[in-house]
Amino acid sequence: MPVDTIIETKRYPVLALRGLVAFPDMMLTFDVGRKKSIKAITAAMDSNQMLYLVAQKDISVDDPKAEDLYNIGCIVRVRQVLKGPDGNVKILVEGKQRATHKHLNTDGSFIVGEVTPLEDKPLNNREVYKESLVRRIRNEFEKYVSVVGHIAPDVVMTVATNGDIPFLCDFIAFSIPAPYDDKQFVLEQLSVRNRVKVLLEMLAKEREIALIDNKIGEKTKLHIDENQREYYLKEQIRAISDELYGDDSATEAEDYYNRIAALNCSDEVRQKLNLQVSKLAKMPSGSHEGTVLRGWLDTCLELAWDNCTNVKTDIKRAEKILNRDFYGMEKVKERILELLSVYTLAPDIRGQIICLVGPPGVGKTSIGKTIAECMGRKFARVSLGGVHDEAEIRGHRKTYIGAMPGKIINAVKQAGSSNPLILLDEIDKLGSDYKGDPSSALLEVLDPEQNCTFVDNFIEIPYDLSRAVFITTANNRDTIPEPLLDRMEVIELDSYTREEKFNIAKRHLVARELARHGLSYKTCRIADDAIYSLIDFYTREAGVRKLQRAIASLCAKAAKKIADGTSARVTLKASDMENLMGQKKYKPEQILEQDEVGIINGLAWTAVGGEIMQLEVAALKGTGKIELTGSLGDVMKESAVAAVSYVRANAEKYGIDEDFYKLKDIHIHATEAAVKKDGPSAGVTITTALVSALTGRQVRRDIAMTGEVTIRGRVLAIGGLKEKSMAAYRGGVKMVFIPKANEPDLAEVDKKVKEKVRFVPVERVEEILDIALVPHTVEDSDKDFCLPMVAEVAQKSISQ
Repeated sequence: MPVDTIIETKRYPVLALRGLVAFPDMMLTFDVGRKKSIKAITAAMDSNQMLYLVAQKDISVDDPKAEDLYNIGCIVRVRQVLKGPDGNVKILVEGKQRATHKHLNTDGSFIVGEVTPLEDKPLNNREVYKESLVRRIRNEFEKYVSVVGHIAPDVVMTVATNGDIPFLCDFIAFSIPAPYDDKQFVLEQLSVRNRVKVLLEMLAKEREIALIDNKIGEKTKLHIDENQREYYLKEQIRAISDELYGDDSATEAEDYYNRIAALNCSDEVRQKLNLQVSKLAKMPSGSHEGTVLRGWLDTCLELAWDNCTNVKTDIKRAEKILNRDFYGMEKVKERILELLSVYTLAPDIRGQIICLVGPPGVGKTSIGKTIAECMGRKFARVSLGGVHDEAEIRGHRKTYIGAMPGKIINAVKQAGSSNPLILLDEIDKLGSDYKGDPSSALLEVLDPEQNCTFVDNFIEIPYDLSRAVFITTANNRDTIPEPLLDRMEVIELDSYTREEKFNIAKRHLVARELARHGLSYKTCRIADDAIYSLIDFYTREAGVRKLQRAIASLCAKAAKKIADGTSARVTLKASDMENLMGQKKYKPEQILEQDEVGIINGLAWTAVGGEIMQLEVAALKGTGKIELTGSLGDVMKESAVAAVSYVRANAEKYGIDEDFYKLKDIHIHATEAAVKKDGPSAGVTITTALVSALTGRQVRRDIAMTGEVTIRGRVLAIGGLKEKSMAAYRGGVKMVFIPKANEPDLAEVDKKVKEKVRFVPVERVEEILDIALVPHTVEDSDKDFCLPMVAEVAQKSISQ
């Protein structure tokens, strides 16, 4: 034991080490920056230069407490202290003896503790055993040095010449670059045998780590060497290219290589792009093929191959967005929310392709944009109206002059995402000629089993379109090719009713046009009756485009008044419309002023909504001819023939001459003769008017009806009840006869209409005739008309 070894418990200044471990008989140099540590050194220098060093468990702790320090450290003697200009201290210490501490005081200006020295447990074995331990230590150390290779020669020499086992263990653990917690474990071993065992395990572990590190280093070096070789060759190619062509084509190729390396795509795509770049690098800069190849590479690099946006799946948020952007359209909204719900539960589902069919101006394209916002997908629109070339869809071969990719790939590039929502607008207006059929090219695009490998003629690389969502729009489903229609789910968008148009205008159009014209609700107010006036008298459409233009015209006139100082605030009312918008363009639909014979209110569906269509029937002396006028279609003519057959079969029941079809000419006329009319829904209307004309009984002016009639008098279902009911409401009709089969459709009828109009579902035409025809006399009216009408209404009418 050295002469100055400590043998009793004393209080020492304590210095906490970060990432270092002090060993007995070892010289340690380190920098000190913490104030507590510097003051501990000062206290040691002021006394006997003795200091207790102990390692921290966590080097990130700046102000360690007792629990942050290991239990065993080393008592050292301070040999030298050097103070730097920045206030830090460099210190040289010599380890003396292992020690443990207790009662550390960490609250003062520096740490102080009671330190007790620790003695090694001697190795009481034969000298042969001790020699074997020394050899094992040296052999393991030599293996370690052979792998690591950067151990100082004096360290190797000391290990080779010194046979003191405790010293060798401490010296090797102190000298090798092992983790500090492993070194601390060696320091804590008081048993020499255990210390040797721990040291050998540490050397073996460090040797394995060094071997792995060497292998990685070799591979890295080979890679770096290969990169240096490649860089050297590319620099030579660049220099040669510059000498031959005087351009930077080699730099261009390098830029392409870098862009391809950064592209998020599959290895097959990257390999093909690199192959084309290598071809480009060998081409003269002015060659036509080089120009084509550059355009092809730029297009491919702009595509989002595997870049997907995060799809949003919040159904409540989507519902709020739909209600914000659209009024009404409950069925459409419900179907869209169902679609989004499916994508929420099964994000990888394929094959849901929606086709929105409806008249112009009802918001089909806007719905597509809103769905994209609900799903959190990028939006791209492809206009297919008038497209008649298959290459517009698939693209042109890049060998042609002016070649470019098709509309689908362009839409993906425009969206910048591989899972966008693509709106195929006006799919019903595709054409075809000798250049090909674009609808056939769309079959692959819209087929989920095929579009995962869609090949554009320009790109010539399979592109996965299955991650995209396709929505198509059309005005008429009849003109969509059947194979295309088979791949889509059709959602019908009906024309807007009067109330829907009013609410859309009030909630959306007025605010939009006021803002566009620099106005606000404070400077310009459009009254509700003014909006109704625009709808009734100045627009007649299925959507709201003309209504928006009319509102824009009003806003422009209001802006002129404010701008020229005529008025600071403008209020527009229905009474102002003729002065501002001119004479009324459309007359209001109104029922007759009194009951008439042979004239009846029919209900018709048109592309711009429902209308009251008055039918007139005249029974004239003649030879039994039937005259049909008013631009009637074939189906409507057949309905008139069926009505005549029913009346002939039931002539006796209604007091009609059974030979009327021989003695009278029947003239059936539909008003507004310039407008073409067709469909079976006027059957009950023609029948009722015909019975009225032949019996001389008047038809009630405040009723209307719709329904197909058979020659046996059955009333069959029709379509467009929602629009027809709105027309009846506008015209002042009080009662509407509808087929019994259409009773469920009343749920779609506007609430305001159901409050004002009574709907009577019927199964046979006799039920209509009993109520609709006015008896000849008042007495007969009391007996034959009023009571049956009350009974029928009580049993069959639906009062909302």
